[in-house]
Amino acid sequence: MGTLLMIANVDWFVISHRLCIAQEASRLGWKVFVAAEDTGRRKEIEVDGIVFIDFKFSRSGINPISELKTLLGFRKLYKQIAPDVVHHITLKPVIYGSVMAKLLKINGVVNAISGLGYNFTGDRKSLVQKTMLKLMKFGFKRKKLTVIFQNLEDQSELEKLGVINQLNSIVRIKGSGVDLINFKQFDLPSFERIKILLPIRMLWDKGVKELKEASDILKEKYNGKIQFILAGLADEDNNAGVSASYLNNWQDGNYVIWIGYQKNMIEVYKDSHVVVLPSYREGMPKTLIEACAIGRAIVTTDAIGCKECVDEGINGFKVPVYSINELAIALEKLVSNVDLIKEMGQNSRLKAEKEFDVNNVISMHLNIYKDLYVNRV
Repeated sequence: MGTLLMIANVDWFVISHRLCIAQEASRLGWKVFVAAEDTGRRKEIEVDGIVFIDFKFSRSGINPISELKTLLGFRKLYKQIAPDVVHHITLKPVIYGSVMAKLLKINGVVNAISGLGYNFTGDRKSLVQKTMLKLMKFGFKRKKLTVIFQNLEDQSELEKLGVINQLNSIVRIKGSGVDLINFKQFDLPSFERIKILLPIRMLWDKGVKELKEASDILKEKYNGKIQFILAGLADEDNNAGVSASYLNNWQDGNYVIWIGYQKNMIEVYKDSHVVVLPSYREGMPKTLIEACAIGRAIVTTDAIGCKECVDEGINGFKVPVYSINELAIALEKLVSNVDLIKEMGQNSRLKAEKEFDVNNVISMHLNIYKDLYVNRV
């Protein structure tokens, strides 16, 4: 096999979403490089022969000089590694990486579209989005470029915008999958107090404001009976980031607690009864896939990406995007019915076993890499 380069924003995203693929590729004979910002977790990636490269770039910067430096950083990286196949993960590597891979005639490109991000959420039509689209159209117009979508809507959107063309190969994979052995079904904790978990990076587009207001609605009736747990960092470098001060003002140490980033999410899921994600748009949310595997009832929105994780009334409930009253009502249906929480949790596990097994995800990625490498010219 040849040389595989995987590029993402940060090390922890690689660990949570793609490391298992890199490990299996290395075991099969690929020389694997992973480039991402080192936030202190590179040692977790440097396993099974994988080489880690600290590769920093602004995730949301729009300064032209800074962006040019980022593009030149991709050029330097590709010349240094000379990959046979490059796998771009997250939107900025997809955009800049595709442009530079085309200019340098990199053999094979894999672009993972795991949601279209801040600039494509809602009705945002900006100069930034227009520039992104122009770069994508240029970078995508080449042979031996495979695009992985997590849902049909994102694929249709980029087709409509003219980014996807007849030269591209399209594959749909439902998220990054979940290890059904590590994320096994766990018994629910004591129902003395029902715990509702929000396991996300704290972004407004994840529905933080809506959940806050829904929790306010339920507080008078259920204070002391339920508890909201916010698990995730305040991503204040993101344009849609929720400030730490907002989260600190929301939590009271009893009805609502903010526990920040947690490395061992399995323990966090185990200590919950219900998982909630009122997001505006996702690719395929890993948090909900993991919640299914652990065996937890889910309340989410009917947004792109989220809706694929819930069969309405079977393993959870779906409410309209931006809704507050409907979100409170859906949560109340569960917290007022212990048997329903148990039944929906069991159904979530069955859904994970059927649809989200990580072994299938790994196999599909490796087949893509192999096809691009074998068919090189």
